[in-house]
Amino acid sequence: MKMRMTSLVAGLAMVLAACGGEKKTSDQPAAAPEAGAPGATPTAAQGATHDVDMVLEGGNYKYVPNEITVGPNDLLRYHNKSGGPHNVAFWEDSIPKGAASHITVPDPMAPLSSKLAVAPDEIIEVKLNDAPAGVYKYHCTPHLALGMVAKLEVK
Repeated sequence: MKMRMTSLVAGLAMVLAACGGEKKTSDQPAAAPEAGAPGATPTAAQGATHDVDMVLEGGNYKYVPNEITVGPNDLLRYHNKSGGPHNVAFWEDSIPKGAASHITVPDPMAPLSSKLAVAPDEIIEVKLNDAPAGVYKYHCTPHLALGMVAKLEVK
């Protein structure tokens, strides 16, 4: 029993140590955006970060940009700029086979569908976790009938 407890404590200590790490300070220079990806910044622990605005502009609901190329471990930050509430919902039949398990959405309303961003400037972060290459089509659930659709391509 004592040996088992010691092994358990040692294992937990290793897990906790692996979860820690050096925090970056604000005086470190920001990484340069990836070519062709406005606002994209790579980090050591993940791929690049891409910013996409969710807007109502001139009577049109849209994602800006509505087409984006990303890497398999990138983070997408969707900003509720105007016309909300908005969300990000992937069509399971419009993404590569087996890709559903590689997409993490916050507080999902349904499979592959993020929570609604209600507050102005609220951000929805969608994380790709070793996502397979291909085209991923998605939409805003409240504004689908109004044409708020987009796609990303994982390369």
